[in-house]
Amino acid sequence: MNELPFVSIIIPCRNEKRFISKCLDSIIAQDYPKDKLEILIVDGMSDDGTRQIVNSYAKNYPFVRVLDNPRRITPCAFNIGIRDSKGDAIILMGSHSTYKSDYISKCIKYLFEYSADNVGGAMVTLPRNDTIFGKAIAIALSHRFGVGGSTFRTGCKEPKWVDTVFGGCYRRGVFEKIGLFNEKLASSQDMEFNQRLRKAGGKILLVPEIVSYYYARSDMASFCRNNFRNGFWAVYPLKFVKLHFSLRHYVPLIFVASLIVTGISGIFVPFFGWLFFLITTLYLLTVFYFSVKIAERERNLWYLFVMPVIFANLHIGYGLGSICGAIKLLLPAKEASN
Repeated sequence: MNELPFVSIIIPCRNEKRFISKCLDSIIAQDYPKDKLEILIVDGMSDDGTRQIVNSYAKNYPFVRVLDNPRRITPCAFNIGIRDSKGDAIILMGSHSTYKSDYISKCIKYLFEYSADNVGGAMVTLPRNDTIFGKAIAIALSHRFGVGGSTFRTGCKEPKWVDTVFGGCYRRGVFEKIGLFNEKLASSQDMEFNQRLRKAGGKILLVPEIVSYYYARSDMASFCRNNFRNGFWAVYPLKFVKLHFSLRHYVPLIFVASLIVTGISGIFVPFFGWLFFLITTLYLLTVFYFSVKIAERERNLWYLFVMPVIFANLHIGYGLGSICGAIKLLLPAKEASN
């Protein structure tokens, strides 16, 4: 690589008044040359004051532009940004995140050094609110028991080839080769795209020294809604595409379905009642074990009581969402459509 490539940053957002300034400030503070950079903020018709904030950045920084996303969903925002971008490399960023000052330069470095098609890094999860529940949610979303083998969440020690990454820095040729994001998917669009990329022979690299900071939901209501939504979109996309998630995405579905089946069957057949008791007991013992370890690590006894609630909400909410996604998937097309 003789000279640095031009980089396009694409940020989907909608009603992000609280976070968008932190996100943009961290990108503007990057050590990458500004004459080799453009930031495209794709706004989903915000009505909370976000638009005024991003317009002020566009006015003050010539490399910042604001685009409209009338359909308001993330894959549409990505596609609008990609079509309007000029970069030889395209980085997808989230408005709920901030980025280490060398994030862009490290992405470009490893993209070319490893001849990768997509490069991403470790996502450090932080609480939006400094409460015990907010901290516990952030811990669960970074814990192997909470999220399984999601490497970009749980971390790794050296660069590693993976199936997907958070956001991602792509070569422009990737989109010319395999197309854009699937706009039928309101969620899971990144995993579907990366699966398509790998099927076409593309390589995805996770680099631990590329660091972003994600601010997770800190209140239980939005945490539960998000878990349910993620579970739903782990199954429902099968209606539109042949999308094969890894096993970790289906474990909550299997767990919750087994509780429902054995719980109901146990009313009539004692064997299933005992099986329900066994599954529940094993899960609770596992939750208690990890909660104790976290409480010891954090030196705070409150985590012993809070982590079981968070883990259960994460797993059961995701599992119920997956079950609803499966039910809607199996409904006749006329009934399933909104």
